[in-house]
Amino acid sequence: MDINAYIESGILELYVAGTLSDKENKEVYDLMLKHPEILQEVLEIEAAIIKLTASTSQQNNVHILQLIKDKLKFNASDTKVVQMTKPKNNWFTYTGWAAAIILGAGLLWTTNQNKQLQSDLQTAEIEQSYLETQIADAKTDLEASKNLLNVLRDKDIISVPLGGQGNFANTYAKVYWDKKTNKVYLDAQGLPEAPEGKVYQVWSLTLNPLTPTSLGTIDTFNTDDNKIFEITNANESQAFGITLEPAGGSESPTMEQLYTLGVVASTP
Repeated sequence: MDINAYIESGILELYVAGTLSDKENKEVYDLMLKHPEILQEVLEIEAAIIKLTASTSQQNNVHILQLIKDKLKFNASDTKVVQMTKPKNNWFTYTGWAAAIILGAGLLWTTNQNKQLQSDLQTAEIEQSYLETQIADAKTDLEASKNLLNVLRDKDIISVPLGGQGNFANTYAKVYWDKKTNKVYLDAQGLPEAPEGKVYQVWSLTLNPLTPTSLGTIDTFNTDDNKIFEITNANESQAFGITLEPAGGSESPTMEQLYTLGVVASTP
């Protein structure tokens, strides 16, 4: 069967108009069930008729009539006359419309289900990616914690407690100095959050003469959970101190804002 020739014959337009005989209606109905192309064409004809009907609010009714004639493929030379009386009530006409509606609704439901499934899969992929990231971060944190514990337990690590000073007597910190690697691990859990526009700055001190050398600012202090910071220190430090300075740090420590101070124990 030539589907395209059948569609172009005009019989589907007559089927939608309800002017076919019972036998012809049954033939179209059966072909709709077998050939999706025919069903699609019927749905498109119905949609066009509804759209044209909705345009009856326009004043140019002659133009509307011509649009309908063009859609139904009628012209002045046609000898076939479509009887515009009320069509006969027949089972196949109603079932043809019902089948189109049901199948159309089924297609819409299937499309929506596919969209929902794709959305669910994307959500699942995002959640899986987030979980994998969390696991990777946890592994990284665990490795970092193990390495830190190994460093702190090293017998050659120099531990320097930093006590609170002046108005900040309740504060405290602790420095773990690995001279072999020139690394300082600062445990600053005993410091309060830095006020807005301020940062903590760490200092290495020599005592004779008293010379402070900046080891840098702790810019992430407020957002860091464990308050342990790794700092490079290649100085021959005799003491360590922490001051509160303006954002960006200072060239020399503000002694009125000296929070903690600790002297490196001399080795025998």
